[in-house]
Amino acid sequence: MAGSRAPDVEPDAKQAAARRAVEAVWRIESAKVIAHAARVVRDVGVAEDVAQDAFVAALESWPASGIPENPGAWLMTAAKHRALDRLRRAATQGRAHDALGADLEALEAHFAPDFVEALDAAREDEIGDDLLRLVFVACHPVLAKEARVALTLRLLGGLTTAEIARAFLVPEPTIAQRIVRAKRTLAAAKVPFEVPRHADLAPRLASVCESIYLIFNEGYAATAGADWMRPTLCEEALRLGRMLAELVPGEAEVQGLVALMELQASRLRARVDREGRAVLLADQDRGRWDALLIRRGLAALERAASCPGAPGPYALQAALAACHARAPSTEATDWPRIVSIYDALLALDASPVVRLNRAVAVSMAHGPQAALDVVDALGAEPALRRYPWLPAVRGDLLAKLSRHTEACMEFERAAELTQNARDREVLLARAADSRQAAEPAEKPAKKPAATSD
Repeated sequence: MAGSRAPDVEPDAKQAAARRAVEAVWRIESAKVIAHAARVVRDVGVAEDVAQDAFVAALESWPASGIPENPGAWLMTAAKHRALDRLRRAATQGRAHDALGADLEALEAHFAPDFVEALDAAREDEIGDDLLRLVFVACHPVLAKEARVALTLRLLGGLTTAEIARAFLVPEPTIAQRIVRAKRTLAAAKVPFEVPRHADLAPRLASVCESIYLIFNEGYAATAGADWMRPTLCEEALRLGRMLAELVPGEAEVQGLVALMELQASRLRARVDREGRAVLLADQDRGRWDALLIRRGLAALERAASCPGAPGPYALQAALAACHARAPSTEATDWPRIVSIYDALLALDASPVVRLNRAVAVSMAHGPQAALDVVDALGAEPALRRYPWLPAVRGDLLAKLSRHTEACMEFERAAELTQNARDREVLLARAADSRQAAEPAEKPAKKPAATSD
């Protein structure tokens, strides 16, 4: 967390427990705290600073006073008070906008007994969700598309600059510059902290959907750290997506996005074993897939299909997920249909990652050699140069073709590129299997698992 520093002495058990609690609450509550602060200060950059100040205050206070019964509420109150202090200082020193100073003075006069709570009530609207407002502010048209998505991931996903850079497949300094410029641009444009209405809503939906799905995807397949997944991010993205679908029920892509997230989230429990190790799609116990989420996802996909117009990228990806959800096993999956859906998706999004994912489906439908030809053609793509799943997929295809020595090298290369510890375990295990299969021993080679998930 920005603003905090390591203590000079080794913390005792109480301090360590408080620090763990603060860090856990930061992962869960930071977006909400930033959103509430942004409603007060109307500047997302300042709001993030205020939120971090509140968490630093918790690090200083909780070891002595104990962890509050409701730590999220404690942090929310601390952030609100700090936001109010900033407004007062800015107004007193003459650095605030005229409207902000007038707003502060009027609210203090009318709501003197409890200014912070009154400020919340005065600015409440029918949407009733600061997080959703924060999404739309971060996705304002005054920002470039890349900046909108990066800022949303930073503020709502709680992702680090490095994690966002890996999601974008671009250098970390590029993302850092985008975020800084985005905050300055929003502040200079005095963007209101609100959900857009009517004609202003449609142009911003595509960027909002992309932002929400990137948050979900970081939770579904964490780019870094010791955990393969960050379920809290999946849950938050699902909540935001469902709320967005209620706001614009006639938008096919919003319904498609919800369908996609519901169907993918249905597999979360089956994606790790009891020791927290990754379980690939082909090896998952489908009995552990969440039937309720599957039903919700299929229902959202039906709603998307009932909307006018051709299906968009999210609806098509949801259709891919539905093929897996309906199949009793990997072998029984309708792989030719999956390839055809990918073909439709490529007409809308011909990105290297989509082409790589299609290659996995081609291998299941038409054999590994046909897929390897596609993957080899992707090797020259600059965006995939450090993408771990390019050598991982290539390794899987080579293993299926009994080219085990080459497969081992590809899996080891993929393991070097990934920043996620659980992914690295899986890839190194695949490398070891390939190395063993390449040895001149009379042992049957282990059948490699499908990598599509």
